[in-house]
Amino acid sequence: MAYSDFTLRRVKEQFGLTLIEGVCFFPEIQAVEPTTPYLIDILQESLPLAISMGSEKARSELLISPVLFELRRIMNRQMSFFSGEEFTVDAENGLNGVCDFLLSRSSEQLMVEAPAVVIVEAKKDNIKGGFGQCIAEMIAAQKFNDNAQKSIDIIFGAVTTGNSWTFLKLEGKTVTIDLTEYRLLPIQQLLGILVWMMEPDAV
Repeated sequence: MAYSDFTLRRVKEQFGLTLIEGVCFFPEIQAVEPTTPYLIDILQESLPLAISMGSEKARSELLISPVLFELRRIMNRQMSFFSGEEFTVDAENGLNGVCDFLLSRSSEQLMVEAPAVVIVEAKKDNIKGGFGQCIAEMIAAQKFNDNAQKSIDIIFGAVTTGNSWTFLKLEGKTVTIDLTEYRLLPIQQLLGILVWMMEPDAV
């Protein structure tokens, strides 16, 4: 069993979670301008290409990775992000496998260091179908931080097609799913959300 085997029902029952649906947990988010105007040009060019190619790999490479690179730049590289990283935390309970993207507040880029903060799961066209896997990875991040004695109150997650982003929050054993679909463009809103989630005082 691995992260990809979890459905929403299975992860809820196995880990005794409480689910809260449709609640926006963001405060008033300040839009963040990209450090270079080229990002917008790149995303405008890449978006139709990634959609026409249709694969999760294309969406990850053409849409998601450039956004996370820019996030790291905005954060003055005081964070790290990993793509396609093996993240085995508790294989006995199925918390093993590969995360599409994992973001940490550590600047260490050679290996994942706690605290892991945000999990981003790429899906071709079924955001709802990715909730179970994303939540399982969020639980793994929570346990990973606890094991490293760098616990944080909240783990964030996102399930995205690259163009549409839906966000989740894990606090204790409560998962809140904001069912709003946030769009890739204009990029300033999405960057504002990601920057806010990476801040230590995000609640």
